[in-house]
Amino acid sequence: MSEEGKVMDITEQTARKWLSDRGVKTEDIAELVYYLQKDYHTDLKKEDCLHNVERVISKREVQNAILTGIQLDILAEKGLLEEPLQSIIKTDEGLYGVDEILALSIVNVYGSIGFTNYGYIDKQKPGILKNLNDKSSGFCHTFLDDIVGAIAAAASSRLAHRAENVE
Repeated sequence: MSEEGKVMDITEQTARKWLSDRGVKTEDIAELVYYLQKDYHTDLKKEDCLHNVERVISKREVQNAILTGIQLDILAEKGLLEEPLQSIIKTDEGLYGVDEILALSIVNVYGSIGFTNYGYIDKQKPGILKNLNDKSSGFCHTFLDDIVGAIAAAASSRLAHRAENVE
């Protein structure tokens, strides 16, 4: 295996581990995909949703966004960022949009339909997103909630593109 291949494997393994360590399972994200797409696919199976989540997470740029966002959340939890950034990220300040910008880099991977999926799910906050937004948990998920929503939106877009090409 090439040196680049090894790095990619390590990057993907780390991204997946960090998601898991933060309490996010790919099945949780697949539930969000199902939530977004169930009305548009009469025979949608959760396995199809999970497959699309797995494919999105296998993208290097998605892995990089996962690692960056989770690391910033962890640093904020530990109080290791300089002010005013520490307070902004720790409290998930409403006017701080960098977390959404990072998430949009994931959404962008599968086209413009991802933007509407992301906006909708970010507003609704179903499933795991509700848990990640619970400020009383003691965890900082300023970036993670948007990353998870973006992965679900991208996987939904991927699913929609695949379905469109089949029909």
